[in-house]
Amino acid sequence: MKIDILAKKDSQSVQKTIISNIRELINRKNLEPGDKLPSERMLSEKFGVTRSNVREAIQKLEFYGLLKSIPQSGTFVANIGVIAMNGMIEDILRLEDPDFKSLVETRILLELKTVRLAALRRTDEDLEKMKEALEAYTKKVLDGQDAVQEDLLFHLAIAKASGNSTMNTFMLIITPEIITNFEKYHVCDKSLARNGIQEHQEIFEAIKSQNPQLAKEKMKEHFSVLYQYCYNV
Repeated sequence: MKIDILAKKDSQSVQKTIISNIRELINRKNLEPGDKLPSERMLSEKFGVTRSNVREAIQKLEFYGLLKSIPQSGTFVANIGVIAMNGMIEDILRLEDPDFKSLVETRILLELKTVRLAALRRTDEDLEKMKEALEAYTKKVLDGQDAVQEDLLFHLAIAKASGNSTMNTFMLIITPEIITNFEKYHVCDKSLARNGIQEHQEIFEAIKSQNPQLAKEKMKEHFSVLYQYCYNV
């Protein structure tokens, strides 16, 4: 097993331990919504970990709405009951890193929604970003270069054009992992990259003409190989 994978697992283990310790601290001190947690420095000393470890754990709990950090003021318990908070933290501690197939499946589900919204809401600026990404993808493919990143940049431009910040955030979260592992899992044959030029162009034209149904259909066609990978169809 590679060192970086081991390091990642060790970091996740430390993070889970810190989250458990924060839960115990809240329960032991009977902290209520609006109560302030000790500083990152105090928590790091108390738990015997680095301040960056504490910060990452707090950010994760903040992401799920359990804590709220206010610049220059500190970190506070969010407005949620103790029973609900304990249950949510328990669920967070049980979460595992999604496998690559799950990430790809999530991407498919997200993009079939975002492409429809993009067709309805896109601006001229959005179209320009998509066009730039499409041109960069086309150039790399025709030059025989790997264009995975340019491919995903085109799809991120669509997500941004959807006007839904939450969907856009989800895409930004899963994209780095997909970029890293695309070739590792041999999802797509490199020979299919040229097909992607035409497929991307058709998706772009459907969004440009503000035809949500056609945009969704063209995205499904573009994802035919990913459907096979995820569902063996």
